[in-house]
Amino acid sequence: MARQPRKEPTGRLAKVTLDEASLGSASDDIEHERRVAIYDLTQDNRFRPAGHDGGPYALHLGLRGDRLVFDIRLMDGTPVIAHMLSLVPFRKIVKDYFTVCDSYYAAIRTATPDRIEALDMGRRGLHDEGSRIVMERLKRKVEVDFDTARRLFTLITVLHWKG
Repeated sequence: MARQPRKEPTGRLAKVTLDEASLGSASDDIEHERRVAIYDLTQDNRFRPAGHDGGPYALHLGLRGDRLVFDIRLMDGTPVIAHMLSLVPFRKIVKDYFTVCDSYYAAIRTATPDRIEALDMGRRGLHDEGSRIVMERLKRKVEVDFDTARRLFTLITVLHWKG
């Protein structure tokens, strides 16, 4: 009996790319963050465009002016939908997140464990807040769970990073 090829599950992302033109110059640490975030996102996610029961999906994220572009396609390249979201709701949280991250990375070298832990808790809290904004902005457009929204927020911050 011939073995059937394994079918990818639907309602998930199987591939994520970032628009190279949207990316700023980055350190090795930021490049590593990008790769890890994309890997984590493709390994475990819940992602289903509203009104679409297919998949798996390929997502291309980029910036166009003051908009975040979610270009969603099937794995064969067939377009599903493109959503353009305003970046305005993300500006303050991303700015605060970068500020706390800078403080956290500086503290790792010199601060007490209590100070490092406090900054890390602040960093995680801002990341959670950013994730909730992602879920809210995608509501009625794309169904995602909280962990998927967290990973998407990481990629949104990566797109904002200008070195």
